[in-house]
Amino acid sequence: MTLALALAAKALALIPGLNVIGQLVLALLLGIAWRAAAPVPASAPAGLAFASKKLLRAGIILLGMRLSLLDVVHAGPAVFAASAGNILFATVVVYAIARRMNVGPRLAMLSACGTGICGAAAIAGISPQIKADDDETAVGVTVIALLGTLFTVAYTLVYPLLGFSSAEYGFFSGATLHEIAHVIAAAAPGGSAAVDSALLAKLTRVALLAPVALVLGVWAARRERRGADEGAPGSAASGAAGSAAPRKAGVPVPWFIVGFLAAAALNTIGIVPQPAAAAAVQGAYLLIAMAMAGLGLNVNLAVFRRHGLWASAAVLLGSVLLSLLGIAEVYVLRLLG
Repeated sequence: MTLALALAAKALALIPGLNVIGQLVLALLLGIAWRAAAPVPASAPAGLAFASKKLLRAGIILLGMRLSLLDVVHAGPAVFAASAGNILFATVVVYAIARRMNVGPRLAMLSACGTGICGAAAIAGISPQIKADDDETAVGVTVIALLGTLFTVAYTLVYPLLGFSSAEYGFFSGATLHEIAHVIAAAAPGGSAAVDSALLAKLTRVALLAPVALVLGVWAARRERRGADEGAPGSAASGAAGSAAPRKAGVPVPWFIVGFLAAAALNTIGIVPQPAAAAAVQGAYLLIAMAMAGLGLNVNLAVFRRHGLWASAAVLLGSVLLSLLGIAEVYVLRLLG
């Protein structure tokens, strides 16, 4: 079922207009539509859980074949600093806004990372680290898809008014937009120079997915330990059942992120032939699309109505601020360069 939806999403992503949304988000939306239109078979949950967890991790590992660490080095310290700064800014700002709007901490963090790093792929990579459930992951992906598409259209409309060169506009798009598909679509009006610059900035952000996932794994472990400590003996919440010593939560080892970095390293040093690397990336997107379809088939629309609107508002406001920061960065880089 998830394979069929993933292949259908891949075909739909070839249609002009839908290519802006991308295969991953289309797979999620097809899964949501299927569940809304017809009941999911009783035998499906085990397969859906396998797709949304095991296949997702395998896809993230293979996605490392898309990345050359040399490209990040060649981008220079200014682009790297801007990309790292944008991730930090978006993560902190969107998370803070979402929490102020009473969005749950895990959904708030997924929305923040999807805004700051690389959309659905970032949410897929971060979700296991912070132990987000399927509803939270699916809502996060849907929110980022909707807002990313909105900002893609807006960027193409304001491009003639910005006064940027093609390379500057490409950097602006790559440094601030959500999905790689959004970046390519938004940069296209600026020509090949804009697309190349956009991808360089975007892939620099993608390269930072692994360290961000590691940091958030520590963050989630500490939150879990604090929750356990609140129920420890002597606390108000412990009660009679708190006689045993609290178990300390260890820092999770994200082996799929280690695999992602290993795949990127193999691609960087050229051990893997380019046709094989390209096939691995295609396979990665198919596996992640199957995971997205599995998430969509598990989506509870009532949960999205309850939490998705406030998360959307937080991402909208955070994305506006990130875009303004990106414009300022273009002028700073112009002065430096």
